[in-house]
Amino acid sequence: MGKNKKERINVVYSTNPDFGYEFESEETAETLPKNQQKLYVSIDKKSRGGKEVTLIEGFIGTEDDLKELGKLLKTKCGVGGSVKDGEILVQGNFRDKIIAILESEGYQTKRKGG
Repeated sequence: MGKNKKERINVVYSTNPDFGYEFESEETAETLPKNQQKLYVSIDKKSRGGKEVTLIEGFIGTEDDLKELGKLLKTKCGVGGSVKDGEILVQGNFRDKIIAILESEGYQTKRKGG
């Protein structure tokens, strides 16, 4: 068996030896062009020990392209951060600087929150 049992969907048990299990399909998301992306930039403090992070949401595309954009933003701001769950976290309050960087790269941006 090439696939893990946990990846099976909609079947608990089958006695049919020729039964074909359904597996979760891996969807490859196409990355939209930069001018069609609308990214939301906000400041977040919740459950981070009172420290501020700049949060970039709304990216539509592959995980590799998201990581590449995250690396660019972290490098330009000179700080650390992470890329996970379709979001980019940049340590510190860099909302205005990140909006300027994203717009110079060709992305549409929108401020979110105060």
